[in-house]
Formats: sequence, C-alpha cells, structure tokens
Amino acid sequence: MSEPITCIDFSAIRPGKFDELNKRVKELAAFVDTNEAAPFAYNVYLDEEGARMTVLQVHPSLESFELHMEIAGPEFQKFQDLVDLKQIDVYGEPGDRLTALLRQKAELLGGAKLTIQTPAAGFYRFSMMTSVP
Repeated sequence: MSEPITCIDFSAIRPGKFDELNKRVKELAAFVDTNEAAPFAYNVYLDEEGARMTVLQVHPSLESFELHMEIAGPEFQKFQDLVDLKQIDVYGEPGDRLTALLRQKAELLGGAKLTIQTPAAGFYRFSMMTSVP
C-alpha cells in the first residue's frame, strides 16, 4: 500500500451558478461519503464572494484515490456548466494511472493545470485525529 495522498482543486464558479453549485457539492460529498469508506477527508469550500470553490481531499493510499476517481468520476460531468477548474495540486506520488485520471478531470472541467509535488520530508499522524480534543 502507498503513502497518503492529498489533493486540492481550485475552481472559478461561473456567474449565476452559485446556488446550483452549492446544491450539487452537497450531493457529491454525500455520494462520496456513502460510496467510499477510505478517504480521510473530502471537503468542499465556497468563498464568501461566491466566486471560488476549493476541494480538499486526503486519501490514505494511491488505491483509495484511484477508487475515488472511478466511483465519483462520472459525477464530475454534473459540474461542467457550473465551474471552470483552474488548478489541481497533488501532494504525494500519484503514479501514471491516477495522473491520467486527474488529467481527464482537468480537461472535462476547464483544462486545469495539474501539479504534482512529491514528498521531501515529513510524517503523518492520522491515527491521532480521533483522539484530539
């Protein structure tokens, strides 16, 4: 099994689409929660101006992230008219298959730039997350 992988997406919200997007992201988050047991985190953030969406996801492994793209990937089509995906930042080692899936997502939602940042130093303490007050 691989190391955890974090991904942060940044999208511009298309004019007049905030309310529909707000509804759809809630549906997508519920879909991911119901259909995927592995992700440590899957959170969508909308800025106060209604202009920007940020998606933060943390997967325990490459396999978890690939499964997410297979299961949730078809749902991304619902966002084509709502956002313009600007950037996908991946922190970890995604491998060729996941990189290809992320490039497909980038193309589908606006031609976003994909950046991959491989680990240089650090550690994870996810087992402590449930015990922190």
